[in-house]
Amino acid sequence: MDIREALYTTRAMRRVKPDPIPQDVQKRILDAAIRAPSGGNTQGWRFLFVDSPEIKAKLGPLYRDGLGTVFGSIYKDRHDAAQADPEAEESKQFMKMYKSAMWLADNFESYPLLLFAFCQGDPTGASLFPGVWSAMLAARAEGVGTAMTSVMLFHQKEMFEILGVPQDEGWSFGCTITFGYPTGRWGVAPRTPAHEVAFRNQWGEDIGFEIPEPLWPDGK
Repeated sequence: MDIREALYTTRAMRRVKPDPIPQDVQKRILDAAIRAPSGGNTQGWRFLFVDSPEIKAKLGPLYRDGLGTVFGSIYKDRHDAAQADPEAEESKQFMKMYKSAMWLADNFESYPLLLFAFCQGDPTGASLFPGVWSAMLAARAEGVGTAMTSVMLFHQKEMFEILGVPQDEGWSFGCTITFGYPTGRWGVAPRTPAHEVAFRNQWGEDIGFEIPEPLWPDGK
């Protein structure tokens, strides 16, 4: 797959089939992940695959409770506004995301494969997320959809206990990645244009160019 196609079409694909991910595919995803850079080349990461129905059954309720906390606090104002004015374009976009996130929560146990990413010695995530993103790009090349979520932070202690993660060795939880073959189609996700969220040399200064439309596949 062309690298630009992978970059432009790797987005959150939460609605997936329960079909298992072959181990050969899992190998290629994980091997790509550990080729990513890390601070000082410490490689202080650990990647934990979960496909056990029993373990997913223990994690699912924790995930749903955590997501309830997210939408009841961080996104509460946006959720309330969307319910108050459902026809507004911003409301429609929010509810689209909300329904997708809720689908993940409601179907947590049905995902064929989950990846839990941990890092030791770098709580910023700078030494972990390059590897996570490489795993997601590698999955895209295999036709596997992914979605990244950090909701389990709300139940980190319980999650560590369920997964057997040592709690006295300095491991930080980074995120959970869901894997599955999508039920929908790949495509370029709509985003605020790059020139509206980027500056040059000083905060607020014009970047010097505009990108009104995606540069792939039709741009240059």
